[in-house]
Formats: sequence, C-alpha cells, structure tokens
Amino acid sequence: MGSDSIQLYNTLAGRKEPLSTELPGRVTMYVCGPTVYNFAHIGNARPAVIFDVLARLLRHDYACVLYARNFTDVDDKINAAAAAEGVGIDAITNRYIQAYHEDLAALGVESPDLEPRVTEHISEIVKLIQALIARGHAYEAAGHVLFHVPSYSAYGALSKRKPEDMLAGARVEVAPYKRSPLDFVLWKPSTEDQPGWASPWGRGRPGWHVECSAMIGKHLGKTIDIHGGGQDLIFPHHENEIAQGTCANGALYCRTWVHNSFVTVDGQKMSKSQGNVMLVRDLLAEAPGEAIRLALLSTHYRNPLDWNDRRLSQSRATLTRWYTSLARTEGEAHADWSETEPDGEVLEALRDDLNVSRALKRLHELCHLLEQAGTAEKVQQMARRLRASAGLLGLLQQPVQTALTALCGKSVEPGTRRMPTEQVEALVRQRQEARRQRDFARADALREELELARVVIEDTPQGPRWRRASEVMT
Repeated sequence: MGSDSIQLYNTLAGRKEPLSTELPGRVTMYVCGPTVYNFAHIGNARPAVIFDVLARLLRHDYACVLYARNFTDVDDKINAAAAAEGVGIDAITNRYIQAYHEDLAALGVESPDLEPRVTEHISEIVKLIQALIARGHAYEAAGHVLFHVPSYSAYGALSKRKPEDMLAGARVEVAPYKRSPLDFVLWKPSTEDQPGWASPWGRGRPGWHVECSAMIGKHLGKTIDIHGGGQDLIFPHHENEIAQGTCANGALYCRTWVHNSFVTVDGQKMSKSQGNVMLVRDLLAEAPGEAIRLALLSTHYRNPLDWNDRRLSQSRATLTRWYTSLARTEGEAHADWSETEPDGEVLEALRDDLNVSRALKRLHELCHLLEQAGTAEKVQQMARRLRASAGLLGLLQQPVQTALTALCGKSVEPGTRRMPTEQVEALVRQRQEARRQRDFARADALREELELARVVIEDTPQGPRWRRASEVMT
C-alpha cells in the first residue's frame, strides 16, 4: 500500500494531508493516555476508541506499526488521592490502570504495542532535561528547571498562538524565578511527603510536558510519524512537547498531529460541578460495550460528540440489525471470515481522514446485500465481507448469539418462526406512532423486535416500508 493512501487532518498544517512516514512500510504513533487517579469517563474513552480504529487501519495498510499510549502515573492529583487514602501513589495508579484496561477491553479497544509509565522513565527524563540545558534552551532556578520559551522561535505553531499575544493576554501570577512568563517547568522540587527522585537539581519530580517527549524518544525515536490526543492537549501540552523534542534533538519532532474534539452530555460540558461525568463502567452496566463503542464513533472525530440516550439507543438498534442478519450464518462454516479482505469502499472511507460515517453507511449496504443473498454460498461470502469490514471499526467481532443476548436479552436462532403479517404491520404502525410522538427509545425497541423476527424496515418520505429478509436457499 502506498504511503499516500491514508489522508489525515494535520493540526500543525491546518489541512488534510497524505500520511508521510520516515520509513516505507513502517509507521510510529504515540497517543497521550490518561492520568490515572480515577475511573475513565467517556471523554477518556473517545480518543482510545478513535485511535484504536486508526491503529487497525494502519495495521491493514502497513507491514510494521509501532503504537504507544502512555500512563501518567505521577501527578499532583494522584498525590492528593494517595494522601487522602494514606497509601503510596502505586496503590492508586495500579488500581486505576487495571480499571482502565478492563473498561477499554469491554469497548473492544485492542492493547497498543507499548504502554510506558512516567515513573519507569525518570532517567530518560533527566537526560532530556540535561540536553536542553546544554543546548541553551533550559535553565535551573530556585530548585526548578524551566524551558526558556523565547529560545525556540517556532513556539506557537501548533496552536496558532503568537508568543507576544500570549504575553499580552497573560493574567496569571508569574513565578519570580522565571526569565519569561511563558517558561514552563521541566523539573520541580518535592517535599518529604511528596514522591520524588534524585536528580542533578536535587530530589524532585518531572513536569507534565517533558514526560511524553522522553518516553517518545526512548521507544519511538527522535521523529515520530503520528502524535494523537484530545483537542484540549494542543495547548500547552503538545505545543510544549514540540519545543522540548525539537530543541533537545535538533530534529523534526512529529510529522502529523491528530486531535479529536470534545464530548458533551445532553448539550452540556461534562464536569463534576454539573454532575454529568459519565464513567465508562457505569455505562457498561446499562449497555454492551460494543454499543457504547459505536456511539462514540457515530460523529466524526474532529467534531464535538454529544452523548445522549438516543445516540446509544440508535447504536444498539444498528448492531441488533447487523447481528440479526449475521444470525443466518450462525453454525455454518464461516470461521475463515477474519482472512477476508475488507470491503474497498469501507477502506476508502477510513483512509479519508477516518470518515466513519461513510464507512457505517457502507456497512448498512453490506448488511442489505447479505439479507438479499439468495444462496448459501452467497450468504457466507457476504457475511465474511461484512464481518471483515466492520472489524476495521472494531465491530461485529463477537459470536452472534452472545452479542444479541447482550444487546436485547435474547438470542436469534436461524430459521426463527415467521412473524405473522398482521403482527408485523401492527408493530410497524406502533413504531410510526412512537416516532410521531418523538418517543425514539420506544421506536428503536420496536425496530429491534422486528429485526429479531428478520423483518427489515425502511423509512421513506412516503412512510415506512417493510419486507422479510430473504430465506437461505440450499
């Protein structure tokens, strides 16, 4: 596959560009992971799911993919949580790293190749800071080491902010030991009751920004191909990463910067004060992980995603329809579906800056083709194609009956008794009335019931039309 086949929106360039890699056939990607002092919420889950899809696409197109996602396991919030419980920071971070792994596994997120932790890279962090001091980009003051922002002329390129404008708009109290108000901390002293490590500047701990640059340097090299994370990290975190990495190594830090947008809940910003922080594990008690995953993918990654009950209900109904169609092949010889090449249109959509909406539209079409298949051989062929294509999105990877039981509490057996026409039409009328009254949850539930009976319903400007999915011909 050519290196220019995948197009991604590069935040640094401000436009969509062909993916460029340092080595042909090999791509490196680093994504900022969580600070582990609490359970993951859907704002944490969105980038994990999005970059999981990107990693799946990269692995399809490239012979070698090296994907790293870190854990920030030393931080003032972690320190506060540990102090409140009277335990070491390891007790807090290990607990929430395990919970994070459990939650993401339930969402179908595959493990990255590397999961570096900050506390395991203190020596690399110290060496990076020493290199910055030696090159004249950092200085020691009052027990701190700071990066001197004016020493890097390209500062602000990622966030499109000019240093002079940032200085003019600064309203924060500036530490007296800073040479410039924009300078940021690379190393800070620790008190006796705070976690700390020995360093040339005394016992202390790293600043937030330097951690990722050091881990990238150790595991992925001086220049990486893709750096990902949430939009909230563009400034100051990723801006500061570029400054550190470029100045320490004298080389390009990253070729392509990819950022996902925010998550809101029923139109409101998610925050503790609003009481609307949606934890992944709480949602998993209400819905299958695959439905949550599809809901998180239902809006383009660069657009804000509003989380609400209707979105989750629609995702559940979509998966129910797809798995119900696949139920026609359950028990048949389709174990080799994972070796099937994904559909070309799904691949084309994902290569176009992860156009998941277009990919999902094609999956609906593939499901329709499966339902229309007239022979057992054609059914198997279309089922394999649907599974392989959905696999790029991390969907339809479960046994059919297991998935349907999770989605709607009951399985579907191939050859399910036909629902009488009078009952079908009654349910269609009930669903239409529910839609008229904007009771979308009820409408989706009725659609699920019809799909379980292998009745396909299509909404048209003239009203709903229904038909039975074709029976398998042997």
